[in-house]
Amino acid sequence: MSQALFFVLPAVAQTSQNAIAQVYHLACQQAQQAFETDRLVYIHCQDKQQAYEIDELLWQFEPTAFVPHNLKGEGPAQGAPVEIGYDRLGANKSRHLLINLADQVPPFAVNFGQIFDFVANDEQHKQIARERYRQYRALGIALETQQINQ
Repeated sequence: MSQALFFVLPAVAQTSQNAIAQVYHLACQQAQQAFETDRLVYIHCQDKQQAYEIDELLWQFEPTAFVPHNLKGEGPAQGAPVEIGYDRLGANKSRHLLINLADQVPPFAVNFGQIFDFVANDEQHKQIARERYRQYRALGIALETQQINQ
């Protein structure tokens, strides 16, 4: 059975842009940790622009800890340990972890054993995350939340 973990970000004085930047940073941290433990990751994005932003952020993320990654359809034939995409088909090969950055639960989410999702701490994004929570529950995916402190 698939399990989804929602990371609830801390309340700080922020704009919607800062909330999203905080989510992107945590998503990259999670991808790095998964790579370091030999897990294959698929980061699902809302659209092409977001996918390119995550790709660029991973290139700059931790200079001392490179995370091998590529956009879906690019890179080596076997794919990098971290793949970034935005279509409705999902990863090109079986992967351990789905990091969902899209507004909706992708239809292929049930194909992953573990799913990470995020609750940005602004009202607009909280409402969107609540809807995703309901979507995961409707798919029979086990749900947990974890508060992030700074």
